[in-house]
Amino acid sequence: MKKSVRIYIDGTVQGIFFREFVKENAEKYNVKGFVRNLDNGKVEAFLEGTPEDVEKVVEICKKGPKHAQIRNVEIKEEKYQGFKEFKVMHI
Repeated sequence: MKKSVRIYIDGTVQGIFFREFVKENAEKYNVKGFVRNLDNGKVEAFLEGTPEDVEKVVEICKKGPKHAQIRNVEIKEEKYQGFKEFKVMHI
């Protein structure tokens, strides 16, 4: 069974390699999807994989890399999309 979630990370998360941090951890746990900066200063990530692996990456995103200051993480269950890889997207 696969799980898909969309998360919005709010705080000091842009300009500190947060997207690369998410990508590295997603690939480590075989999670597919994407991550991107949003115009409102948040980072959006779409994660899909096994429920255990998705949860691991969500927990990692709640902590962030060394210089991140996470204020809030919003998590929404999503319909499974079948992504083949994990990408850093640019708006």
